[in-house]
Amino acid sequence: MALDFLAGCAGGVAGVLVGHPFDTVKVRLQVQSMEKPQYRGTWHCFQSIIKQESVLGLYKGLGSPLMGLTFINALVFGVQGNTLRALGRDSPLNQFLAGSAAGAIQCVICCPMELAKTRLQLQDAGPARTYRGSLDCLVQIYRCEGLRGVNRGMVSTLLRETPSFGVYFLTYDVLTRALGCEPGDRLLVPKLLLAGGTSGIMSWLSTYPMDVVKSRLQADGLRGPPRYGGILDCMRQSYQAEGWRVFTRGLASTLLRAFPVNAATFATVTVVLTYARSEEDLPEDEAVPTASSAPAGPALPQPSSL
Repeated sequence: MALDFLAGCAGGVAGVLVGHPFDTVKVRLQVQSMEKPQYRGTWHCFQSIIKQESVLGLYKGLGSPLMGLTFINALVFGVQGNTLRALGRDSPLNQFLAGSAAGAIQCVICCPMELAKTRLQLQDAGPARTYRGSLDCLVQIYRCEGLRGVNRGMVSTLLRETPSFGVYFLTYDVLTRALGCEPGDRLLVPKLLLAGGTSGIMSWLSTYPMDVVKSRLQADGLRGPPRYGGILDCMRQSYQAEGWRVFTRGLASTLLRAFPVNAATFATVTVVLTYARSEEDLPEDEAVPTASSAPAGPALPQPSSL
Protein backbone atom coordinates (compact mmCIF):
# COMPACT_ATOMS: atom_id res chain seq x y z
CA MET A 1 0.00 0.00 0.00
CA ALA A 2 2.87 2.38 0.82
CA LEU A 3 4.51 1.56 -2.51
CA ASP A 4 1.28 2.23 -4.39
CA PHE A 5 0.94 5.55 -2.55
CA LEU A 6 4.48 6.64 -3.51
CA ALA A 7 3.94 5.57 -7.11
CA GLY A 8 0.69 7.51 -7.20
CA CYS A 9 2.41 10.63 -5.91
CA ALA A 10 5.14 10.28 -8.56
CA GLY A 11 2.49 9.84 -11.21
CA GLY A 12 0.63 12.87 -9.92
CA VAL A 13 3.77 15.01 -10.14
CA ALA A 14 4.29 13.90 -13.74
CA GLY A 15 0.67 14.73 -14.50
CA VAL A 16 0.97 18.22 -13.01
CA LEU A 17 4.16 18.98 -14.96
CA VAL A 18 2.54 17.90 -18.22
CA GLY A 19 -0.83 19.53 -17.66
CA HIS A 20 -0.11 22.81 -15.87
CA PRO A 21 0.49 24.92 -19.03
CA PHE A 22 -2.95 23.87 -20.31
CA ASP A 23 -4.45 24.75 -16.94
CA THR A 24 -2.92 28.24 -17.06
CA VAL A 25 -4.46 28.81 -20.49
CA LYS A 26 -7.82 27.47 -19.28
CA VAL A 27 -7.97 29.82 -16.30
CA ARG A 28 -7.00 32.89 -18.32
CA LEU A 29 -9.64 32.16 -20.94
CA GLN A 30 -12.27 31.54 -18.26
CA VAL A 31 -11.82 34.83 -16.44
CA GLN A 32 -11.02 37.28 -19.25
CA SER A 33 -13.55 40.01 -19.95
CA MET A 34 -15.59 39.63 -23.13
CA GLU A 35 -15.85 43.42 -23.39
CA LYS A 36 -12.09 43.66 -23.85
CA PRO A 37 -10.89 40.11 -24.57
CA GLN A 38 -7.16 39.65 -24.36
CA TYR A 39 -7.06 36.28 -26.13
CA ARG A 40 -8.84 35.05 -29.26
CA GLY A 41 -8.67 31.38 -28.34
CA THR A 42 -6.57 28.56 -26.90
CA TRP A 43 -3.67 28.74 -29.35
CA HIS A 44 -3.53 32.54 -29.29
CA CYS A 45 -3.44 32.43 -25.48
CA PHE A 46 -0.52 29.99 -25.58
CA GLN A 47 1.39 32.20 -28.02
CA SER A 48 0.69 35.40 -26.10
CA ILE A 49 1.87 33.99 -22.76
CA ILE A 50 5.10 32.63 -24.25
CA LYS A 51 5.76 35.87 -26.14
CA GLN A 52 5.09 38.18 -23.20
CA GLU A 53 6.20 36.06 -20.23
CA SER A 54 8.37 33.28 -21.75
CA VAL A 55 7.66 29.57 -21.30
CA LEU A 56 7.86 30.05 -17.53
CA GLY A 57 4.65 32.07 -17.74
CA LEU A 58 2.80 28.84 -18.54
CA TYR A 59 4.01 27.41 -15.22
CA LYS A 60 2.81 30.24 -13.00
CA GLY A 61 1.24 28.85 -9.85
CA LEU A 62 2.92 25.45 -10.28
CA GLY A 63 4.05 25.33 -6.67
CA SER A 64 0.51 25.28 -5.34
CA PRO A 65 -0.67 22.02 -6.98
CA LEU A 66 2.70 20.39 -6.30
CA MET A 67 2.55 21.50 -2.67
CA GLY A 68 -0.88 19.98 -2.13
CA LEU A 69 -0.33 16.88 -4.25
CA THR A 70 0.89 14.54 -1.51
CA PHE A 71 -1.98 15.39 0.82
CA ILE A 72 -4.60 15.12 -1.94
CA ASN A 73 -3.27 11.72 -2.99
CA ALA A 74 -3.26 10.57 0.63
CA LEU A 75 -6.89 11.59 1.07
CA VAL A 76 -8.01 10.10 -2.25
CA PHE A 77 -6.21 6.82 -1.53
CA GLY A 78 -7.57 6.49 1.98
CA VAL A 79 -11.14 7.60 1.38
CA GLN A 80 -11.67 5.78 -1.93
CA GLY A 81 -10.14 2.52 -0.71
CA ASN A 82 -11.89 2.51 2.65
CA THR A 83 -15.24 3.49 1.15
CA LEU A 84 -14.97 0.72 -1.42
CA ARG A 85 -14.19 -1.79 1.30
CA ALA A 86 -17.04 -0.51 3.47
CA LEU A 87 -19.46 -0.91 0.58
CA GLY A 88 -18.36 -4.53 0.37
CA ARG A 89 -18.25 -5.10 -3.38
CA ASP A 90 -16.24 -3.77 -6.32
CA SER A 91 -19.08 -2.77 -8.65
CA PRO A 92 -19.49 0.21 -11.02
CA LEU A 93 -22.00 1.86 -8.68
CA ASN A 94 -19.70 1.45 -5.69
CA GLN A 95 -16.81 2.83 -7.72
CA PHE A 96 -18.89 5.95 -8.38
CA LEU A 97 -19.86 6.31 -4.72
CA ALA A 98 -16.30 5.73 -3.47
CA GLY A 99 -14.89 8.16 -6.01
CA SER A 100 -17.47 10.80 -5.09
CA ALA A 101 -16.58 10.43 -1.41
CA ALA A 102 -12.88 10.85 -2.22
CA GLY A 103 -13.61 13.91 -4.36
CA ALA A 104 -15.67 15.54 -1.61
CA ILE A 105 -13.11 15.01 1.16
CA GLN A 106 -10.07 16.22 -0.81
CA CYS A 107 -11.78 19.59 -1.42
CA VAL A 108 -10.44 20.67 1.99
CA ILE A 109 -6.99 20.88 0.40
CA CYS A 110 -7.95 21.28 -3.23
CA CYS A 111 -9.89 24.54 -2.77
CA PRO A 112 -7.14 26.65 -1.12
CA MET A 113 -4.59 25.10 -3.47
CA GLU A 114 -6.57 26.10 -6.56
CA LEU A 115 -7.29 29.54 -5.12
CA ALA A 116 -3.55 30.22 -4.86
CA LYS A 117 -2.94 28.69 -8.30
CA THR A 118 -5.61 30.87 -9.91
CA ARG A 119 -4.33 34.07 -8.29
CA LEU A 120 -0.73 33.32 -9.34
CA GLN A 121 -1.76 32.45 -12.89
CA LEU A 122 -3.56 35.77 -13.28
CA GLN A 123 -1.09 38.15 -11.64
CA ASP A 124 1.13 40.39 -13.75
CA ALA A 125 4.71 39.41 -14.42
CA GLY A 126 7.75 41.32 -13.17
CA PRO A 127 8.20 43.64 -10.16
CA ALA A 128 4.48 44.52 -10.14
CA ARG A 129 3.48 41.04 -9.07
CA THR A 130 1.48 40.80 -5.84
CA TYR A 131 2.46 37.31 -4.67
CA ARG A 132 5.92 35.74 -4.44
CA GLY A 133 4.62 32.18 -4.41
CA SER A 134 1.80 29.87 -3.38
CA LEU A 135 2.40 30.08 0.36
CA ASP A 136 2.84 33.87 0.27
CA CYS A 137 -0.42 34.12 -1.69
CA LEU A 138 -2.38 32.14 0.90
CA VAL A 139 -0.79 34.08 3.79
CA GLN A 140 -1.74 37.42 2.23
CA ILE A 141 -5.29 36.24 1.54
CA TYR A 142 -5.61 35.01 5.13
CA ARG A 143 -4.36 38.33 6.54
CA CYS A 144 -6.82 40.33 4.43
CA GLU A 145 -9.87 38.05 4.39
CA GLY A 146 -9.35 35.46 7.11
CA LEU A 147 -10.18 31.78 6.87
CA ARG A 148 -13.25 32.55 4.78
CA GLY A 149 -11.04 34.12 2.12
CA VAL A 150 -8.67 31.14 2.00
CA ASN A 151 -11.67 28.87 1.38
CA ARG A 152 -13.27 31.06 -1.25
CA GLY A 153 -15.00 28.88 -3.84
CA MET A 154 -15.32 25.90 -1.48
CA VAL A 155 -18.97 25.17 -2.33
CA SER A 156 -18.37 25.39 -6.08
CA THR A 157 -15.28 23.20 -5.70
CA LEU A 158 -17.35 20.65 -3.78
CA LEU A 159 -20.05 20.69 -6.45
CA ARG A 160 -17.39 20.13 -9.10
CA GLU A 161 -15.19 17.53 -7.43
CA THR A 162 -17.82 15.24 -5.91
CA PRO A 163 -19.55 14.13 -9.13
CA SER A 164 -16.44 14.43 -11.33
CA PHE A 165 -14.44 11.99 -9.21
CA GLY A 166 -17.41 9.64 -9.23
CA VAL A 167 -17.63 9.84 -13.02
CA TYR A 168 -13.87 9.33 -13.31
CA PHE A 169 -13.77 6.12 -11.28
CA LEU A 170 -16.99 4.79 -12.81
CA THR A 171 -15.78 5.41 -16.39
CA TYR A 172 -12.37 3.92 -15.68
CA ASP A 173 -13.90 0.82 -14.10
CA VAL A 174 -16.26 0.29 -17.04
CA LEU A 175 -13.50 0.84 -19.63
CA THR A 176 -10.94 -1.45 -17.98
CA ARG A 177 -13.54 -4.21 -17.83
CA ALA A 178 -14.62 -3.61 -21.44
CA LEU A 179 -11.01 -3.55 -22.70
CA GLY A 180 -10.16 -6.70 -20.78
CA CYS A 181 -7.28 -5.24 -18.79
CA GLU A 182 -6.06 -8.55 -17.41
CA PRO A 183 -2.70 -9.01 -15.62
CA GLY A 184 -0.07 -10.28 -18.06
CA ASP A 185 -1.68 -8.69 -21.13
CA ARG A 186 1.10 -7.32 -23.37
CA LEU A 187 -1.17 -4.38 -24.25
CA LEU A 188 -2.00 -3.67 -20.63
CA VAL A 189 -0.20 -0.31 -20.40
CA PRO A 190 -1.70 1.14 -23.62
CA LYS A 191 -5.13 0.01 -22.47
CA LEU A 192 -4.63 1.66 -19.08
CA LEU A 193 -3.48 4.88 -20.77
CA LEU A 194 -6.52 4.86 -23.04
CA ALA A 195 -8.90 4.14 -20.17
CA GLY A 196 -7.34 6.76 -17.91
CA GLY A 197 -7.22 9.49 -20.56
CA THR A 198 -10.81 8.87 -21.64
CA SER A 199 -11.98 8.84 -18.01
CA GLY A 200 -10.28 12.14 -17.39
CA ILE A 201 -12.06 13.70 -20.36
CA MET A 202 -15.43 12.35 -19.25
CA SER A 203 -14.97 13.60 -15.70
CA TRP A 204 -14.21 17.13 -16.96
CA LEU A 205 -17.16 17.15 -19.33
CA SER A 206 -19.49 16.15 -16.50
CA THR A 207 -18.84 19.25 -14.36
CA TYR A 208 -17.01 21.80 -16.53
CA PRO A 209 -19.59 24.61 -16.21
CA MET A 210 -19.12 24.53 -12.44
CA ASP A 211 -15.35 24.80 -12.96
CA VAL A 212 -15.89 28.05 -14.87
CA VAL A 213 -17.98 29.39 -11.99
CA LYS A 214 -15.33 28.32 -9.46
CA SER A 215 -12.55 30.08 -11.38
CA ARG A 216 -14.57 33.27 -11.63
CA LEU A 217 -15.44 33.28 -7.94
CA GLN A 218 -11.82 32.68 -6.93
CA ALA A 219 -10.55 35.41 -9.27
CA ASP A 220 -13.30 37.87 -8.29
CA GLY A 221 -11.90 41.11 -6.87
CA LEU A 222 -8.38 40.48 -8.12
CA ARG A 223 -8.65 43.18 -10.76
CA GLY A 224 -11.25 45.63 -9.54
CA PRO A 225 -14.12 45.48 -7.03
CA PRO A 226 -15.90 42.14 -6.41
CA ARG A 227 -18.75 41.45 -8.84
CA TYR A 228 -20.43 38.25 -7.67
CA GLY A 229 -22.59 37.54 -4.63
CA GLY A 230 -22.28 33.76 -4.87
CA ILE A 231 -22.61 30.79 -7.21
CA LEU A 232 -26.09 31.55 -8.55
CA ASP A 233 -25.32 35.25 -8.95
CA CYS A 234 -22.11 34.41 -10.82
CA MET A 235 -24.01 32.05 -13.14
CA ARG A 236 -26.75 34.63 -13.72
CA GLN A 237 -24.40 37.52 -14.47
CA SER A 238 -22.15 35.40 -16.66
CA TYR A 239 -25.08 34.06 -18.69
CA GLN A 240 -26.70 37.49 -19.11
CA ALA A 241 -23.44 39.08 -20.25
CA GLU A 242 -22.01 36.32 -22.47
CA GLY A 243 -24.65 33.67 -23.10
CA TRP A 244 -24.37 29.91 -22.55
CA ARG A 245 -21.00 29.70 -24.30
CA VAL A 246 -19.37 31.28 -21.25
CA PHE A 247 -19.73 27.93 -19.47
CA THR A 248 -17.58 26.22 -22.10
CA ARG A 249 -14.82 28.81 -22.17
CA GLY A 250 -11.41 27.16 -21.91
CA LEU A 251 -12.89 23.71 -22.53
CA ALA A 252 -10.60 22.99 -25.49
CA SER A 253 -7.41 23.50 -23.49
CA THR A 254 -8.90 21.48 -20.62
CA LEU A 255 -9.68 18.48 -22.82
CA LEU A 256 -6.28 18.76 -24.51
CA ARG A 257 -4.78 18.62 -21.03
CA ALA A 258 -6.94 15.82 -19.64
CA PHE A 259 -5.68 12.99 -21.83
CA PRO A 260 -1.89 13.55 -21.61
CA VAL A 261 -2.10 14.28 -17.87
CA ASN A 262 -3.74 10.94 -17.20
CA ALA A 263 -1.45 9.20 -19.68
CA ALA A 264 1.64 10.63 -17.95
CA THR A 265 0.27 9.69 -14.55
CA PHE A 266 -0.50 6.10 -15.52
CA ALA A 267 2.83 5.64 -17.31
CA THR A 268 4.76 6.95 -14.31
CA VAL A 269 2.83 4.76 -11.86
CA THR A 270 3.51 1.72 -14.03
CA VAL A 271 7.25 2.44 -14.35
CA VAL A 272 7.70 3.15 -10.63
CA LEU A 273 5.86 0.01 -9.56
CA THR A 274 7.63 -2.18 -12.13
CA TYR A 275 11.06 -0.90 -11.08
CA ALA A 276 10.31 -1.12 -7.35
CA ARG A 277 8.96 -4.65 -7.60
CA SER A 278 11.56 -5.99 -10.03
CA GLU A 279 13.78 -7.16 -7.18
CA GLU A 280 10.97 -8.73 -5.17
CA ASP A 281 10.41 -11.63 -7.60
CA LEU A 282 6.64 -11.32 -7.32
CA PRO A 283 4.25 -13.61 -9.19
CA GLU A 284 3.12 -12.19 -12.49
CA ASP A 285 -0.41 -11.39 -11.29
CA GLU A 286 0.94 -9.19 -8.48
CA ALA A 287 3.13 -7.07 -10.70
CA VAL A 288 0.26 -4.90 -11.95
CA PRO A 289 -0.26 -1.44 -10.39
CA THR A 290 -3.40 -1.43 -8.25
CA ALA A 291 -4.13 0.96 -5.43
CA SER A 292 -7.42 -0.28 -4.11
CA SER A 293 -7.44 -3.26 -1.77
CA ALA A 294 -11.13 -3.97 -2.39
CA PRO A 295 -12.05 -7.25 -4.11
CA ALA A 296 -11.45 -6.95 -7.85
CA GLY A 297 -13.88 -7.65 -10.66
CA PRO A 298 -13.05 -9.57 -13.79
CA ALA A 299 -10.77 -6.80 -15.02
CA LEU A 300 -7.89 -4.93 -13.45
CA PRO A 301 -9.02 -2.63 -10.57
CA GLN A 302 -8.31 1.03 -11.27
CA PRO A 303 -5.71 3.02 -9.35
CA SER A 304 -7.32 5.42 -6.90
CA SER A 305 -4.47 7.91 -7.03
CA LEU A 306 -5.91 10.20 -9.69
